[in-house]
Amino acid sequence: MAFFDLLSNVLSNAFIALLILLLVAFLGYCLYIKYTHMKYDHIPGPPRDSFLLGHSPTILRIMREGGMLHDKFLEWAEIYGPVYRINGLHLVILNVACPEATKEVLMSAKHPKDGSTYKKLFYLFGKRFLGNGLITAQDHEMWYKQRRIMDPAFSSLYLRGLMGTFNERAEKMMERLSEIADKNMEAKMLQLVNCVTLDVIAKVAFGVELDLLNTTSPFPKAIEVCLRGMTYYVRDGFFQLKPKNRPFVKEVREACHLLRSTGAKWIHQRKTAMQNGEEVPKDILTHIIKTSAAEETMTEENEKFMLDNFVTFFIAGQETTANQLAFCIMELTRHPEIQEKLRKEVEEVIGMKQEISYDDLGKLVYLSQVLKETLRLYSTAPGTSRELGEEITIDGIRIPVGTSLMFSSYVCGRLERFFKDPLKFDPDRFHPDAPKPYYCYYPFALGPRSCLGQNFAQMEAKVVMAKLIQRFNWELVPGQTFEIEDTGTLRPKSGVVCSVKHRKNDI
Repeated sequence: MAFFDLLSNVLSNAFIALLILLLVAFLGYCLYIKYTHMKYDHIPGPPRDSFLLGHSPTILRIMREGGMLHDKFLEWAEIYGPVYRINGLHLVILNVACPEATKEVLMSAKHPKDGSTYKKLFYLFGKRFLGNGLITAQDHEMWYKQRRIMDPAFSSLYLRGLMGTFNERAEKMMERLSEIADKNMEAKMLQLVNCVTLDVIAKVAFGVELDLLNTTSPFPKAIEVCLRGMTYYVRDGFFQLKPKNRPFVKEVREACHLLRSTGAKWIHQRKTAMQNGEEVPKDILTHIIKTSAAEETMTEENEKFMLDNFVTFFIAGQETTANQLAFCIMELTRHPEIQEKLRKEVEEVIGMKQEISYDDLGKLVYLSQVLKETLRLYSTAPGTSRELGEEITIDGIRIPVGTSLMFSSYVCGRLERFFKDPLKFDPDRFHPDAPKPYYCYYPFALGPRSCLGQNFAQMEAKVVMAKLIQRFNWELVPGQTFEIEDTGTLRPKSGVVCSVKHRKNDI
């Protein structure tokens, strides 16, 4: 009996000690949050929802209701000016809409990618996702080494050689649209352009034929699931702890596994071909393999590193371009006068020929303006973030070293102080003779960490849009919404479902 009394006393004392320890830890954490508030409360910002959670309840409520978080960021930028703070527990991130600060930070290598955001993209719910690929690598030397090796795969000479693939894949989409028009069916334009852009990146980057317009594949769904999971993983630290979210978390992990296992298979096949002395294309996959081959020894981490870049290019190489095309198609349904002006340019430059040349792309000036205006209103990759390597001043406000800064191209593109009547779709903002936006338009980021594939993306978008304008008229099916869905990247919520007609039927 005495033994059980002793055991009971020990357990009681241990429990009391644990409670005291937890209380002390909680009080310490509260003091740290208070210190964070004192450090950053000289910076304007919306009132916090609570001392502990900061603005997290507002952010999670918008996500739960299917709203557009970036519209809330825009609203706060209009109220609180060129720099304001957002609190979440002990973390603070500053949203910046100041051209001078944007230039100072993004154009310099002194300020690395923000760890609080990009470290979370290393894994998704415990499954390795983007790892240390080109987008997420924080160490400047590691990133620079990758970028230097990848640059030749995006040179103008190499891109010229991709025109055949761009034409071929866009032509398959035109054939599918022709069938849809003949049968008076509805065309799900977002789905179609997703198939085209994923076909292109699979072919030109990895030498793989997917033919998604004629065959089913798990890849589009896997990419969508990963991006949606990424959004929750970055913004809601408690998401995976909630029992109701477990099925989705499992789906995200499976999607990550599919992409990485596919990459491992394709890399193995290419490495085998290279080792056997077979001729292989000088594409992204070859450059990924050469990146790791530059190491003295091939370790398991090197293998994972190759997969990081595979997933990075596989997703980034198609998702944002597809969304830009879908938004462009959507906006042109609202602006028949712009569509008509585009038709005249396409007729003048291309006529009725099927094969669009690299030189033709340079002559499609108004189409370039339309695509740029699309990215101003719908910045499909809505922003980037940096960690301050040294103290700076923004609009007279001191910003401490180590602070996380978020630069939203979506917000800047919709601010009246940068673009007059910002919600108006006006391609003439980007006329060659118009003044260039001063560090307030950066859909592909800026500076040394700007998007490597931006020329690739815009060439592909031009080929698809030129062929579409050349051959079809289209209208949105009634009931479509113009709302935006935030799934990490921005996409049209309704999928841009259109009725399409052959242009020759209207002559």
